[in-house]
Amino acid sequence: MGGRKSVPKREPSAAEIADQKLYREMGLSDEEYARICEDLGRRPNYVETGIYSVMWSEHCSYKNSKPLLRLLPTEGPRVIQGPGEGAGVVDIGDGQAVVFKIESHNHPSAIEPYQGAATGVGGIIRDVFSMGARPAALLNSLRFGSLSDRRVRYLFEQVVKGIAGYGNCIGIPTVGGEVVFDDAYRGNPLVNAMCVGVTEHEHIQKGVAEGIGNAVIYVGASTGRDGIHGATFASEALDEDAEGRRPAVQVGDPFTEKLLLEGCLELIEKGLIVGIQDMGAAGLTSSSVEMACKAGNGVELNLDLVPQRETGMTPYEMMLSESQERMLLVVEKGREDEVRAVLDKWELNMAVIGRVTGNGRLRLYHKGKEVCDVPVHTLVDGAPVYVRQGSVPAYYKENRDVNVNRTLETDNWEMALKQLLQSPTIASKRWVYRQYDYMVQANTAVQPGSDAAVIRLRGTGKALAMTTDGNGRYVYLDPRVGGAIAVAEAARNVVCAGAEPLALTNCLNFGSPEHPEIYWQLEESINGMRDACLALQTPVIGGNVSLYNETEGKAIFPTPIVGMVGLVHDVSHTTQQAFRRPGDAVLLLGETFAELGGSEWQHIREGKPSGRPPQIDLEKERRVQQVTLRAIQRHLVRSAHDLAEGGLAVALSEACIGNGLGADISLESSLSVTECLFSESQSRILLSVDGHKVDEVIALCAEWDVPVARIGTVTERGKPLTITVNGQTAVTEDVRTLTDVWEGAIPCQMNRSLTS
Repeated sequence: MGGRKSVPKREPSAAEIADQKLYREMGLSDEEYARICEDLGRRPNYVETGIYSVMWSEHCSYKNSKPLLRLLPTEGPRVIQGPGEGAGVVDIGDGQAVVFKIESHNHPSAIEPYQGAATGVGGIIRDVFSMGARPAALLNSLRFGSLSDRRVRYLFEQVVKGIAGYGNCIGIPTVGGEVVFDDAYRGNPLVNAMCVGVTEHEHIQKGVAEGIGNAVIYVGASTGRDGIHGATFASEALDEDAEGRRPAVQVGDPFTEKLLLEGCLELIEKGLIVGIQDMGAAGLTSSSVEMACKAGNGVELNLDLVPQRETGMTPYEMMLSESQERMLLVVEKGREDEVRAVLDKWELNMAVIGRVTGNGRLRLYHKGKEVCDVPVHTLVDGAPVYVRQGSVPAYYKENRDVNVNRTLETDNWEMALKQLLQSPTIASKRWVYRQYDYMVQANTAVQPGSDAAVIRLRGTGKALAMTTDGNGRYVYLDPRVGGAIAVAEAARNVVCAGAEPLALTNCLNFGSPEHPEIYWQLEESINGMRDACLALQTPVIGGNVSLYNETEGKAIFPTPIVGMVGLVHDVSHTTQQAFRRPGDAVLLLGETFAELGGSEWQHIREGKPSGRPPQIDLEKERRVQQVTLRAIQRHLVRSAHDLAEGGLAVALSEACIGNGLGADISLESSLSVTECLFSESQSRILLSVDGHKVDEVIALCAEWDVPVARIGTVTERGKPLTITVNGQTAVTEDVRTLTDVWEGAIPCQMNRSLTS
């Protein structure tokens, strides 16, 4: 029989072997490198390979997540700018807009926690003021391992110091956030930073390099070697060599950032800017090529003109450096001196480093030689996109039919409540936020510690409520349900503050999408978020995807974080979670089910989530939120508090602790006492109401088909929190004791010897 003649396999040349070693070290696959060669019609040089590697990293290109992100709703009647710019923009009436975004700085914070957290704050601030908005507030969402671990305590302490150090120095209040502790984050903490700003419609900016011949101007701190290949580092799993990659972590200077903020805002107010973008991930590379691509243009840059703080920097280093406090501007040709006059006043570096071209190419020159010539679109729109196939994890199938409630029963409910209140995830975060200057700018109306923070809009009768939220345990047990709950709970938080939810930004923290089970978690959670966004009419206006959150092959819990902003139409509607007046009636909106899977009580008892998480009916959620908001706006409500981790017993305790008042609560339920007190069923809100207005609230609930029960009365200071269930006294505890337990938990842990 005849056969096809075999062709000898050609051995790669020495040059090809060297190329392969280089591009693999930079994070490119063999297939991606081949595609670059095809796009260029030649092999890329060293500088070009580095530029492709950062622009095609997950952090910059979203090559694994882009198809899924398209599932999210991004439009709405108030949306002015959705995803695609530095931050999203939402109309808030009267010619004003709110600008906000959340981003991750997880990997840098894992190896250099102070600077990792600080520069995460600095970067998100630049994203907001690059849109023409003055930053008004900062929030964060943090995840760490158990505080019993010495290194976790160190990371927690330094991350908080880094956030405080940057925000306090620049003069922007850090008004809210959340902190969760679970061993799933022991090796890979999550540090997500959010910034909210306000602007006038006419000052909204975009990052576009428009106008052929216009000047490309570098502004801010000089370029150093810090942060080189930071975008690629953020797109890899952590391993035992991570500590050796400290140069990938940037170093921040909030004092320079303050000058940069003021200088850029003045340029915007004077109409001197055509386009502006932060030199964030991938530094000068991403800012220049993204601005050019959005305008359909090219750019030429002379790297000899780039301000450098270190001698002998190469083109590769200058283009990939992620040094902080730098912006790239495009300015009309001939107006450079006007720009210089403003920046000189603010003592800012400025250099005209290039021009906008019409050839659609990135061309770089150094010492009289061309060192890069590539089509811009291949770096941005031409980046590879991977549509992967997910697979359902075995644990998910096993958990579906597990009934965990029976193993979580207890008959010592007072002790259980104290254990919950001293759990670091539920305990007071005063140790954290007392380090933040949350009153600077004098606009903070609701301080950290309530369901949502509120800042007044000076010169108006309005305010903004804002929060961050997410529950990785729920998402782990059921990604679609957990994704929906993240959106719903964030919206519920701002509603409890008296605000209409406007829109959200998200940060999707997951393991490697190359693992089918992780990709399934990502896809399902995005579907759940989409479901909730559509039901609650809260579009996604931007955010960040942080993948490869793994340490030595072990992934974190899938953790989508939602940053939500709401509009308080009248500051008199502003509401907090603490009971305010003895004699007020206590009402519970919504229904309680036997749902302890993924709960904080389960975490305390068993250490890991199992079973099914709380389920959510999004139509019921919508009605509960609408009723609550209308009741607040009609001045029928004294306090409102979302039921979340720890369930009803914890919510009642927190409402009492706020002003030191007691409460006498009586519950009727077919559930066990444990389920009744600690279930984390969704779509529930605790209200306190003047006794004369109870009937109006109940009638409003009936109109909206929302279950409501009058469960008790607020009592005087010095009175206990008493809870009876079906006539059986479950809890009778002095509020001062509960307060001490709740407030002392984290300081007690942090005061432990670092050698223990």
